[in-house]
Amino acid sequence: MNSNLFSCQNNLPAAEDEPSVRTARLNSSKSSGIVLLITMVVLLVLVTLGYTLATRVSAQRHRDNYVVDYTNACYARDSAIKYALAALEDMNSIKFVSRPNEPDFSDLFHLSEPAYRQLIEQWAAELAKNQPELLDNSGEQPESSNLGGVDENGTITGLLSVPEANDSNGKHAADSNAIKIRGPYGPVWPFVTEPVEFEIGSTTVKIEIEDENAKYPLGWAIIDNEDVQREAQAGLLTFCEWMGLDSDQIESVKGQLKQIGSIKPFKVEFKPVVQRTPVTTPTPNPARRGTRAQRVVYKTTNVQQAELLTRQAKDFSKLFHSSLLDVQMLAAPTIISEDRKESALKYMGLWGTTQVNINSAPRNVLEAAFTFGGDADKIADEIIKRRREKTFDNIDELKKELFGFSNSIEKSGPYITTTSSVFSIRVTASSGVAKASAVVVVLKNGGKIERVAIVCG
Repeated sequence: MNSNLFSCQNNLPAAEDEPSVRTARLNSSKSSGIVLLITMVVLLVLVTLGYTLATRVSAQRHRDNYVVDYTNACYARDSAIKYALAALEDMNSIKFVSRPNEPDFSDLFHLSEPAYRQLIEQWAAELAKNQPELLDNSGEQPESSNLGGVDENGTITGLLSVPEANDSNGKHAADSNAIKIRGPYGPVWPFVTEPVEFEIGSTTVKIEIEDENAKYPLGWAIIDNEDVQREAQAGLLTFCEWMGLDSDQIESVKGQLKQIGSIKPFKVEFKPVVQRTPVTTPTPNPARRGTRAQRVVYKTTNVQQAELLTRQAKDFSKLFHSSLLDVQMLAAPTIISEDRKESALKYMGLWGTTQVNINSAPRNVLEAAFTFGGDADKIADEIIKRRREKTFDNIDELKKELFGFSNSIEKSGPYITTTSSVFSIRVTASSGVAKASAVVVVLKNGGKIERVAIVCG
């Protein structure tokens, strides 16, 4: 029995061996954990490096694509500007349309959205009742062919076409959502022609031409003629109140304009001036053979009114588009909807214009213009009523038609006209995610086009 007990004891592990076994197992677990941790860290570093590299490659690819898209957009924009300038130069005259039985555009700027929709719905019902001949057999009004585009030969068409009466009122005469109130030239105010949209390669281009003489010349508020400064300030106040600006905003605008006026005063009437220009010419030097001395002589030139007007327009185009004027405040929407975006800036001329076209200006601009002579609200109302059937050919005709206000019209004569000569061409080109835009302001004198300013975006 003792021998069996001895053999069993030999088979049991020795007590002193147990800690070493546990230590070995613990060391083995620690080694495995460290290896796993190192592996995870390496994988995390590799994933981070891979993500960073992929992000940088993707960002570089996007930058390269944007550069290509922006280059295409700039090229299309510049091409469209050249085309628009050439088309405008070839155009002899811009015609007005007769709108005797249509709602007038003159007061839309201050109509609330419910009032505007009510006006549209009333006119739609009247069209459906009194002018069924406008509709074809399907109940839809024929599409206008003057909206512009690119023909089969690749030529841009329709940019300077003027819509016929009743061809721009929408697809269905009884559908109030399709009706647009036309401006003096056919398209909605202040467009001279229907905006044109076409494609050049993969770039979409849009051209819009606006009548700048239909807007309130902001330079009037800082006119240098002391005899009419009180009337000029009254005109600015009339315009701002029509546009819904509060007293603080009006005072802010006045202060900004005063600062601009201290830099350069604004003039409406110019007299030809004599300008002396230094010219350097070589003269023989008798002291040294073969050498010539320089002599300064003055060349006298007569600068005419048109040149002075253009120079002023260029100067004030820069001043009005500088940080001196808070354009963002003026651009704040007073009325905004899907179809309308009204703001004070929309009705302001920031390009140094000096006259307002009575045939194309809305009520707020007309009243500001005739503040220089008096009876502004009455004269504006009479002009709006009469020009819907036939526009005024000249100011003498206006005096004759409104004989009772001839004295007021005479005083306002330097500030009004019946023919627009300043136009802005807005071009927007979109290619992929890139967009390039530009506004070119031109002075049109007969068949001659002169650039006043260009602002690129």
